[in-house]
This record gives sequence, structure tokens and C-alpha cells, in this order.
Amino acid sequence: MASTPYDIDLDRNPANFQPLTPLTFLDRAAAVFPAQTAIIHGPLRRSYREFYARVRKLASVLAKRGIGRGDTVSAMLSNTPAMLECHYGVPMTKGVLNTLNTRLDAAVLAFTLDHAETKVLIIDREFAPTMKAALAMTKVRPLVVDYDDPEYSGPGDRLGTIEYEEFIADGDPDYAWHMPNDEWDAISLNYTSGTTGDPKGVVYHHRGAYLLAQGNVLTGEMRKHAVYLWTLPMFHCNGWCFPWTISVVAGTHVCLRWVRASAMYDAIAAHKVTHLCGAPIVMSTLLNAPANEKKPLPHMVEFFTAAAPPPEAVLAAMKDAGFNVTHLYGLTETYGPAVVNEWHRAWDALDPAGQAAVKARQGVRYLPLEGLDIIDPDTMKPVARDGETLGEAMFRGNVVMKGYLKNKPATDKAFEGGWFHSGDLGVMHPDGYIQLKDRSKDIIISGGENISSIEVEDALYKHPAVQAAAVVAKPDDKWGETPCAFVELKPGQTASADELIAWCRKNLAGYKVPRHIVFAELPKTSTGKIQKFRLREMARAG
Repeated sequence: MASTPYDIDLDRNPANFQPLTPLTFLDRAAAVFPAQTAIIHGPLRRSYREFYARVRKLASVLAKRGIGRGDTVSAMLSNTPAMLECHYGVPMTKGVLNTLNTRLDAAVLAFTLDHAETKVLIIDREFAPTMKAALAMTKVRPLVVDYDDPEYSGPGDRLGTIEYEEFIADGDPDYAWHMPNDEWDAISLNYTSGTTGDPKGVVYHHRGAYLLAQGNVLTGEMRKHAVYLWTLPMFHCNGWCFPWTISVVAGTHVCLRWVRASAMYDAIAAHKVTHLCGAPIVMSTLLNAPANEKKPLPHMVEFFTAAAPPPEAVLAAMKDAGFNVTHLYGLTETYGPAVVNEWHRAWDALDPAGQAAVKARQGVRYLPLEGLDIIDPDTMKPVARDGETLGEAMFRGNVVMKGYLKNKPATDKAFEGGWFHSGDLGVMHPDGYIQLKDRSKDIIISGGENISSIEVEDALYKHPAVQAAAVVAKPDDKWGETPCAFVELKPGQTASADELIAWCRKNLAGYKVPRHIVFAELPKTSTGKIQKFRLREMARAG
């Protein structure tokens, strides 16, 4: 490319170019608002000055233990202050944070630790039994640090040789932490389950985390000192990048160990919460709470939800309860939400059914996302903007993952044609809003968690009485969707629904277990392929 006068002697240097990283958000918040409350957890209150000092102590101790660029630190933690500290302290060493899904079984966690080559593992005592079993299966032998949350008084042994507070006690609160070598450097690693094979490790970079975190501020219209309630798991897409977002506005993290109605209402009322995120299950929990657990809200609270769009009745009930619901869409591969149902004032005049219809659409791209379209995966051309022609939702931009760790074939397939292929099928409306119509590979989204239908089917097929099984999503008011299994038994064999559910519970994580078992002959094509679209219709009708 030929040079222009604007290229000559006008080079990047430390004075005019720094890599983008969300770590700078905390540095600024602590410098400008040191006394502002950063974290609330039960009776605990921590200012930004204290938060920043503890993060730097953690970083310095990890660095002394040899953690550096490209080294993985895994965290099996609830929505606690320690998890927030890990989101800054680990990348301050140039290391990579791997937040573990607390709902997974030991075998999957063991695979994750080995695949990530985990060097340090921080474990909340509540999850000790599962992690003990996982560590017994791993090849890696990480340094194990136990975390004793003062808000947890249940069972759980210590698995390591040191507790978290002891671990960071000798750290340097003034540690001169490291900017990334490059904003393209990895900041975190999140695992997502496909329909077959092992989980894939999704790699985020500093640039994407920086941009998505700011995108959340703009999308959520977050004012300075916003108060955010942690109902979304921080292990999920790094909490949609909100651990970094809140520092942008010097806001307050209200930690919540368990999503319970009374605790949520208490926190919203006491701390004047302005924003929270969650799957449909969180909305159901709030709406179905006993009257004595509900409290008047201090103001309209912004609620961001993803997964299946909320039904009309739920949207109306949430509005009456004092929550403004915004529908988002994204994937682990897009740092969480990268699409938003931007609301138009003209839609306020629609009747409830009309409002629900437009609110059910996934929407338009986040500001930091450069490209979003519904594309024919065979021709790689956009489909007609008619709200009817099916195509695949595809993304392009700086808030798309680096790729899948140690899995070039999967990465190349995901990025074919210069777009990220979501695997989700949808339509493009004339006004540029996308709407999903189906999910390829039959992924079921229950309570915000992805469930592979094939994985559940495999568990059912292992039962000696099962001849054929097919699993589809069944709409559920509480969870959004739950797995519904259609089963054919072998001739002469018997099995009850309770027996098959108990069987699955022994072989799957709890949230993957079918809630419904239907004994029926499976509808098939002339070539013997199971017609899942007919099963979905049956599940919806039943």
C-alpha cells in the first residue's frame, strides 16, 4: 500500500498509542473515586481504593508464583468479591482467567483444567466435592487456593494448602501491574459445549473485553455510580463483561451468592439497585415470590435478559413489578450480548400483544459490533429482508472471539467466509431487526445454560431399555425452555419416566436432565431420520 503524507514520520509511540484493556477502567475509578463503594457483599463494603489495592495484591502474588503471559488461572467461584478480583488481578500479570461453570460435572471440569493447562486453581469451599473428584482425574497439578466466603456456612473441605486471604496477604498493594503486550493478547478463556465432542475453549482478547464493557454502558444507559446486582453468573461469558463494565461508571457491585427472591428484593430495596441481568428463571423467581418476600422498588429497575424471549404475560408482569426488560442476544463467542432489541418510542403506543411481538425480536447490533446479518450459509449472501426468509445469524467485528483454543478446524469452520457463524437460524425484518426462528444443532437454552440435545440423547441411549430417543426444547414459564425427551422402548422392555429421569441424573449435570419423558413412536422420514420439528410441535402442544 502506497504511503501518503499522513503516514510519513507519524508513527505509533507510547505517547499516542496504548493497547486497549479493561484493566484501565479500575485504575481510573480508583484514582477519581477512591472512596466510592465498589463492592457490597452481605455486611462487607469495599471502596474502589480497597478494591484496587486487593486486586494488585492478588496480581503480585500470582506473579511471584510464576504466572505470566499466557498462563491460565482457573476460578471455581460464586458471585463473590474474590471472583471480581480475579477479573482484574489475573490479567494484570498478563495471565488468562478461566472462570469455571459451577453447575458442571467433575469429568467436564477435569477436561477443562487439562485443556487450559491450569497453573493456579481458586476454589470456593461449596464446590469442593465436585472439584475434588475433578482433580482426581486431571493430568495437571495446579496450585490450589481455597476461598472461604464469609457468607457461606455450608459443608465443603479445603482442597489446597492455603486460603485465599492468606494467599494475597503478602501481596503488594502498589504492584506495578502489566499492560498487555498487545490488545489482541488473551484476557480470558470460557468453555462452551457443542453438540458433540469435548467443550470448546473460547478465547477473549483485551480489545474485545474493553469494547464490549463500554458497549454495555451505552446499551444499558448506565449513569455514573450505577448499582448492579449480580444475578447473572460471573462464570458465564465473564458475566457478559460486567465485572469490567461497572468500573467504567465507578458503580457498585452488589454480590449475590444465591439467586433467591427475598435476597434480590432485599438488595434492590436496600442498595437502590439500578441494573441487573438474568435468564427467564430470574424473572420467574422475582414474579412468583411470596407476597411477604416482595418489596417496593425504589425506582424503575433495568433488567437485561437473553435466551428465549419472554412471553407477553411475563413482560407485562415485570413492568407492573417495576422492571424495564430489554431483550439481548449473543453467544459465548461474542463476549456475551452483542445484539440488543433497541426500543423505539413509537412502539409505546402498541397494545401489549404488539409490544410483545416486537420485543421478542433479537434486534440490532451493539455499538462495538461492526457487522450483524442473516446470511445464507451456502451462498454467503444476505437473505431478503422480508421477515420470512431463513438464514444463519452471523457476526463480524472486534467483539468476536479470537477463536477456539487448540482447535484450528473448529475455528476455521466458525469463521468461514469472513463471518462468525452462530449456528442460529433466523430472519431479517425490513427494519433491520433480526429474529431467531430456530437453533441449528438443536441446542436447548434452559435458565440461560446451553444444553446439547445430543448429549442428553446419548445418556438415554445408554439405558438398557431404550431403543430410540430424541430430545427437544419444551417451553417453560420458569426456565424459558427445558429438555423434553421422546423415547421408544425396546420390545419386551419396561421403564418408567421416573426411572429414566433418575438414570439421566446419574449421568448428566442436573440442569441437563429432562423434565418430561414421553413414550411414543418417533416420527421419521423415509430414510429413517427423526423429524424433530414434529417433536417440537408435540412438546409445545403438550
